[in-house]
Amino acid sequence: MNRLQWRGEQITGASVAIGIFDGVHLGHQAILSRAKELSNGRGLIVLTFDPHPTQVFDPENAPTMLVSLERRVELLKHHGADVVVVCDFDRGFAAKAPEEFVSEVLVKQLQISGVVVGQNFTYGHKAAGKVADLIESGKVHGFFAEEVALQEFDGAPVSSTRIREAVAKGDVESTSRLLTRPHRLEGIVVHGEKRGREIGYPTANLGYSTAFNTVPADGVYAGWLEVEDQRWPSAISIGTNPTFAGDRSTQVEAYALDQKGLELYDKPAKIDFGWRLRETVKFDGLEPLLEQMKNDCDRARILTRNPS
Repeated sequence: MNRLQWRGEQITGASVAIGIFDGVHLGHQAILSRAKELSNGRGLIVLTFDPHPTQVFDPENAPTMLVSLERRVELLKHHGADVVVVCDFDRGFAAKAPEEFVSEVLVKQLQISGVVVGQNFTYGHKAAGKVADLIESGKVHGFFAEEVALQEFDGAPVSSTRIREAVAKGDVESTSRLLTRPHRLEGIVVHGEKRGREIGYPTANLGYSTAFNTVPADGVYAGWLEVEDQRWPSAISIGTNPTFAGDRSTQVEAYALDQKGLELYDKPAKIDFGWRLRETVKFDGLEPLLEQMKNDCDRARILTRNPS
């Protein structure tokens, strides 16, 4: 079985950066930058794995993903990859001894000239292979191997776990700094209760997968809504709309500022989060809610159009 899916033209003799790279954050970007620097014009392959190993071995505790696989590939290419190779990860692949991974995947299939990984990289059965082992294998097989130290930001290491925790708190500003771009949710515009349209704020209700989207804490945010080739500054609400009677699940809704008559149902959509405006509040009636919504939109309009 060929486990490797090439996202781009196959190349040989290239350097390879290896990792899951969920989020393609500042730390990942440092690995990609160093690998590109060491490629000496021979090209850079990024080898990533899907699904996340925790989804295979401990699915009940698997983390939500910061980006979809397609978005991950897009970002990896944006940050220097000439080609991305997605490795189908399952128990059979995980059972390979570290030397099998090196000889079969890196040497035989990818035909690499060198490899760059993060300092906490492990590989092979029960994660037995460490960076020092990879360096020694490189000496045997004729490729270089180098590790990149964990990157720090505001006095703490940058990691996907740290970013997920920030998103869960609604701290989308810190998330943007760690990712070097706004955090994004992706899904399909679905039919909601259409209450926003009735009160003058028609929203796009995002239908999304909870496995492949890390959803910010309930609250109101400023950001952007993108559908097909159009992108609008937006006010975004996450929550259960507690002002209105009834039980409902958490909804993610984006109001495209100053846009009327948009027909977005059933279309793929992306919501990017720039700033948290406030917590979700239950209002005593429609009038105070509308007043607050106007204030939210005014703030969102200023922030998204002057993102200094």
